Amino acid sequence: MIYVKTQAGQQALKERHGALTPRQRPAFILFDGKRTAQQVLEATAAMGVTAQDVQSMVEQGLLEPLGAPAPAPAGSASTADAAPDSVSPNGFKSSGDRYQDAYRIATELTSGLGLRGLPLTLAVEAAGGYRELQALAPRIRAAVGEAKFARLEQALNG
Repeated sequence: MIYVKTQAGQQALKERHGALTPRQRPAFILFDGKRTAQQVLEATAAMGVTAQDVQSMVEQGLLEPLGAPAPAPAGSASTADAAPDSVSPNGFKSSGDRYQDAYRIATELTSGLGLRGLPLTLAVEAAGGYRELQALAPRIRAAVGEAKFARLEQALNG
């Protein structure tokens, strides 16, 4: 099974609150929508992470199976009615929108580095805004290379 982080899970990681144990944090970071639960468990076995830990994260709403529909907030329009991006009348995205797009890409790129990229992944997860993420961009570029970094650069500057 392939899992992805939920919005609540990303918030728990960023705020470092008790929902994630210190043992679960590295495994949680590796759930990027590409690795199977088995691959994450194998990568974190030396840290003592078990299938029970993964199940606990799912039950707490921190992880969800890939492709699971995201719950819509009460009273919100359906996703079909929503605009794809918040774009100002002059055609530019706000820094908040650019941050959200870039955060998703940066997390994908750094988690793709595996355990050797864990410190950088943690730095991305800790970035609380556009400027902090932009400050990490040179480190991400150096770690993933120009070709992969191009997507992130477009999101940051788009």
